Amino acid sequence: MSNSVETEVETKEETSTQNEVITEEVKTEKVENEESTDNNQKDTETTRPINEETDSNSEDIENLKMMLEEGVITQEEYDAIVGNTDSSTGLQDDLEALKKAYEMGAQIAIVVGGGNIFRGMKNSSKLGMDQASGDYVGMLATVMNAIAIQSELRKIGVDCRVQSAITMNKIAEPYVRFRAIRHLEKNRVVIFAAGTGNPFFTTDTAAALRASEIGAEAMLMAKNGVDGVYSDDPRVNPEAKKYDKISYDDIIVKGLKVMDLTSCALCKQNSIPICVFDFSLKDSITKILNGENVGTMVEE
Repeated sequence: MSNSVETEVETKEETSTQNEVITEEVKTEKVENEESTDNNQKDTETTRPINEETDSNSEDIENLKMMLEEGVITQEEYDAIVGNTDSSTGLQDDLEALKKAYEMGAQIAIVVGGGNIFRGMKNSSKLGMDQASGDYVGMLATVMNAIAIQSELRKIGVDCRVQSAITMNKIAEPYVRFRAIRHLEKNRVVIFAAGTGNPFFTTDTAAALRASEIGAEAMLMAKNGVDGVYSDDPRVNPEAKKYDKISYDDIIVKGLKVMDLTSCALCKQNSIPICVFDFSLKDSITKILNGENVGTMVEE
């Protein structure tokens, strides 16, 4: 009998202890949930751009939002990232040029291309892949390039964020228009990845779309080895004529292949001037910001 009584008492004590532990765990979960809710509210407040005051110094900063279109990472520049010693300084030089513009106070957004990894229209047909699938592969390539650029910009002291049109929460912010504008107001470079998030649209169109959405004052199209708009491909036809200035309509009517026609029409609709220039030209971006004649200006 005494053994039975002792066993029952021990069982009750163990049950009581377990209940206390469970109660403590429930309390801990409630506290963690409350802290998580508070943190989410703080994050929402920090990313809310409406009617927030900016620093007084921002009034003196030139409110120029630039869009750097496909060509920020060319084939050569991507090789520099993965370790090709023959072109190890290409990307660093280009990003140093971006840093100079950043230090001038320009608000900079970058639309990254990814064709050097996979060309949707060309390679998809060779592999028997439909164009939509090929375009999605190309969009993922732009995300890879965007993360590489972000890493290199942070190394040289440029604060930046990557926003992807395709949700990838582990590696990039989802594209949110007001959040992008807020980053720019806080003097952060915004890197737009994954194009528009839809197949059948080029990086040119993505650049024009993002420029329109954030209210950009200009779109700079960085080209590799071509210093402007020509009547023909200057690498094939040495007699091709270069235009210092050209209208949106002339590009559309003459069928010049400097950019996607949808992109050109969108920039015309929103009165966004386009500067087509050679990114390899030293200090090309700062020269453009200083009003120097570089490349070809596309406007009305």
